[in-house]
Amino acid sequence: MSAKAVSKSSKPGASKEPSAVTKLYLFAYNAGQVVGWSYILWQLVNYYILQGPEFRAQVTLWEYTRLAVIIFQNAAFVEILNASFGLVKSNPVVTGFQVFSRMMVVVGVVMATPTGKVSPGLPIALLAWAITEIIRYGYYALNIVKVVPHFVVFLRYTTFIVLYPIGVTGELLCFWWAQSYARENSVWSVVMPNKWNATFSYFGFLWIVMLGYIPIFPQLYLHMFAQRRKILGGGASGSPKKKAN
Repeated sequence: MSAKAVSKSSKPGASKEPSAVTKLYLFAYNAGQVVGWSYILWQLVNYYILQGPEFRAQVTLWEYTRLAVIIFQNAAFVEILNASFGLVKSNPVVTGFQVFSRMMVVVGVVMATPTGKVSPGLPIALLAWAITEIIRYGYYALNIVKVVPHFVVFLRYTTFIVLYPIGVTGELLCFWWAQSYARENSVWSVVMPNKWNATFSYFGFLWIVMLGYIPIFPQLYLHMFAQRRKILGGGASGSPKKKAN
């Protein structure tokens, strides 16, 4: 090995291979998310296709999927910690926006309002989320053990083109149904006067978040296209330009 090569490989900023414990933890987390979102996808298929109208008349989609969605969607918060502590190469800021937008839908919209629970956007969002997360977490898990078939890479960096807009549409529909309820009912709001001498409008907050999609979603969407060009070279079916990280 040349002196130049040795010098290059020994730079302080060079990436280090994660420890076996870190790999095991990351694989278990991603594999667990694959199982969880696969179960949610099965619940959607069972609810709308395998079961009859009598079943759907007795239980709402949210009642049927609630526990699994709360567990596995909120577990995505761990991704922010993983990125922040350098366990993965993801950008913590980008990851934070992606995770908090969905957590806001689940906790701040669907769980917080009765109208959010019956919004037509809920099944749309859950379907897009489930397919996206099965592919994404599956890709991450396989990447940890360095066995990533090309079709998985292709799905990871292609299906978002359709699924991201569908998911955002479902999310915004949930927000819309929630804001109609918040407008007519002073829920989760703080009005003056009070001992804190502060005010908070849940209705206004929902609108701020909804309007925030306008500048933020295009950036996240274009970020994924940039990642696609980086990995696939912009081709529809070509081989990856480099080994996926």
